[in-house]
Amino acid sequence: MSELTLVLIRFAYLAILWIFVLSAISVIRSDMFGARVAREGGRPERRAAKTAAKTRTKPAKPRRGTPTAVAIVEGGNKGEVISLDKAPLLIGRGNDAAIRLDDDYVSTRHARIGSSGDQWYVEDLGSTNGTYVGSSRISQPTAISLGTQIRIGKSILELRK
Repeated sequence: MSELTLVLIRFAYLAILWIFVLSAISVIRSDMFGARVAREGGRPERRAAKTAAKTRTKPAKPRRGTPTAVAIVEGGNKGEVISLDKAPLLIGRGNDAAIRLDDDYVSTRHARIGSSGDQWYVEDLGSTNGTYVGSSRISQPTAISLGTQIRIGKSILELRK
């Protein structure tokens, strides 16, 4: 091989190495500090529009047998109860998560609980250790009902009235 080819290969290798290092630093930074969250404040027009939208919509009463909260029944946050009023709820270690679990086995953005009509679903967001409904690992949005146990890391969550 010519000397020019060897120099070009060295530069390409060095560039690939730096891209890898910078991407690893980016992943570590986002895992440690979480994603940036927009501030609640902002322009007065936006605040007025948000306030008007909140006052116009009156939440409907949930039907009988419909879940209204998620309870953490096992794990570090045991006993916590989170309302389902602001669904979909993000579950994870990140600062933007509605249900924040301090657990090494939980990803920054691990799973999401949401509804479609009267049915509630849990969805794994590509987590490393997975999300379990009952004893089976889920890979797509899965329907859940009252009393269904959802295991995320070392925590177990349950839908309640």
